[in-house]
Amino acid sequence: MTQLAAAVPFSDPGLQYIELRQEIDQAMHRVLASGWYILGEELEAFESEYAAWCGARHAVGVASGLDALQLSLLALGVVAGDEVIVPANTYIATWLAVSACGAVPVPVEPEPDGYGMDVTRIEAAITPRTRGILPVHLYGQSADLDPILAVAARHRLFVLEDAAQAHGARYKGKRIGSHGNAVAWSFYPGKNLGAYGDGGAITTNDSGLAQRLRMLRNYGSRQKYVNEVRGMNSRLDPLQAAALRVKLPHVERWNRQREAIAQRYLDGLQDCGLVLPVTHSWAGHAWHLFVVRSAARDRLQQQLAAAGIASLIHYPIPPHLQQAYADRGLVEGDLPLSERLHREVLSLPLFPGMRDEQVDRVIEACRRLLEKKNNEPLSYGLA
Repeated sequence: MTQLAAAVPFSDPGLQYIELRQEIDQAMHRVLASGWYILGEELEAFESEYAAWCGARHAVGVASGLDALQLSLLALGVVAGDEVIVPANTYIATWLAVSACGAVPVPVEPEPDGYGMDVTRIEAAITPRTRGILPVHLYGQSADLDPILAVAARHRLFVLEDAAQAHGARYKGKRIGSHGNAVAWSFYPGKNLGAYGDGGAITTNDSGLAQRLRMLRNYGSRQKYVNEVRGMNSRLDPLQAAALRVKLPHVERWNRQREAIAQRYLDGLQDCGLVLPVTHSWAGHAWHLFVVRSAARDRLQQQLAAAGIASLIHYPIPPHLQQAYADRGLVEGDLPLSERLHREVLSLPLFPGMRDEQVDRVIEACRRLLEKKNNEPLSYGLA
């Protein structure tokens, strides 16, 4: 990679290690010296601290965000042949977790003015085989939970929230973590709360569900070599837990930095031909990603790269058009709103520690590149 290409990286999680190096090194050395590397007191301490931070009674650490989703579905009783309602517009992990249980993901199109699942379409997707609803707090903005919970209550369905991108996000002032039956988290390194490898957790207020999750993550066992159910091996290791304990008190401060960068983008990119993010009144946005839309997305990304600015597409292919789901028989045109988003979305650089001059460079490059088109509109809304 050339020096120019790295001028504005998409993300830089290494900055957090530089900032907290002494505390993180001490935490890692504490675990290494303890001789206890699976489960144990370090993980239990993180689980207690993270549950309290999320406003939940329990947190269960697991090996990844995908495992957090799959284990939650299993603990909630999902079996082969069941249906679970999912967003059409999401990362494929949301769907994969449902499929891994032998169940069927049933997609619902996004809301007209945003990216999350359109709550007005959920009830029409319910069938006698539906067991639950799996909303995603996409890009760091909470889903509209009250109407989702109301539909679930009417039809006796569970609500499992995918909060992989929403550490610190709020819904109507309350931090995400305990609204539904369970909330699945990822600690992938680039998240708002990221580990130094894969990791995940589930938060819940249901003590029985937490107990089942602890068994399922540990071979179906509460007592060594006594297996009560068919479980799996998915445990957040103490080294990752120790690092996450150091980082957790800083997440709110880092999120405020993310919000300030997002606001700088929102102010600087007005009226330049991009569709900018819409923040809903109910949402306290965690700004995991700053996603814009353009009908000329691919050209814009190429030109930003040439200017030394990294960007990413979250996500280029919707789940229903991935080869992994070819057996569903869904084709292009079946979910047009989601497909249109996947053709247009582009995530701009946003991370704690990003300098004002880097943000301004992105803004100036976007405006310059888009204005080159003689004010021709390069984007359009869903409506």
